[in-house]
Amino acid sequence: MKKSMQELLSKNKEKISKESAEKILRIDEAEIAEFLREIGSQEIEYIPSGMIKKGLTTEYIGKEIYSFNEVESTNSVAKFLAKQGSPEGTVIISETQTKGKGRRGKKWESPSGGIWLSIILKPDIDPSKAPLITLATGVAVARTLRGMNIDARIKWPNDILINNKKVCGILTEANAKFNTVEYVIVGVGIDTNLNVDVLTEDVKKRATSLSVEAKIEISESETVSNFLNEFEEIYDLFKLEQFDEILYDWRKMSQTIGSYVEIKQPLGKVLKGTAVGINNQGALILELNNGELKKVISGECTLKEN
Repeated sequence: MKKSMQELLSKNKEKISKESAEKILRIDEAEIAEFLREIGSQEIEYIPSGMIKKGLTTEYIGKEIYSFNEVESTNSVAKFLAKQGSPEGTVIISETQTKGKGRRGKKWESPSGGIWLSIILKPDIDPSKAPLITLATGVAVARTLRGMNIDARIKWPNDILINNKKVCGILTEANAKFNTVEYVIVGVGIDTNLNVDVLTEDVKKRATSLSVEAKIEISESETVSNFLNEFEEIYDLFKLEQFDEILYDWRKMSQTIGSYVEIKQPLGKVLKGTAVGINNQGALILELNNGELKKVISGECTLKEN
């Protein structure tokens, strides 16, 4: 990770002093983090952090925002800064990602025209509760889009759909030691004004953007502000362990519950059946073709015609 952060600094040498630029390959991780914060504090034209902050009503989410023109992955930068002491609520945002990640290591295409951001969280929770953060984030995204009069629906476990096409993906990565969560990184990618034609053939068949669905250009700064406001409200409920309230909203906006689905699990196992609900741990409850009820903790979910 240190090497990739050094490479990021090298691409931004013009934003720091000449002496500092010459030190990049010799400095330690704490110094790298300071340079990243210095560079990230300088506004970029794409989604200016000052515009985001004007729309915030939060107490701590988004109080520190670091913006970049290009990174490998906002989650990677967030993990590095979390390890170096960046506080809860710190947001990393980038115009593009060269190695954006989805679940199970899949590539997440992240060209200009979308919102690619990560949030550093430091919840005092049992690691078993971490998956519920993904569901809570889905609720925050769906609420944000519905506030724009867009009928956003949640697909278990981590996608947001509009008219059955993916508009947002969520990647949650937790770092735990000795049954203690040190930090959680929530990565969110929203196709806002993205031209879906630039995506690969396979992806663009399943993807859409907010501008396509709303038929207007979307203000990314306003969308980020609104999302961060919604996220803090939901995350505060999560920290108070008010999971019922979060899951109530999740179920209400779910595209998965009531649908016939296929779940691909590790080692090639495939489950098929009707999704009948989720439990309080965020597991999907599947009624298999033989009538058996099955609890599914993780997997790749595809909505199918019955």
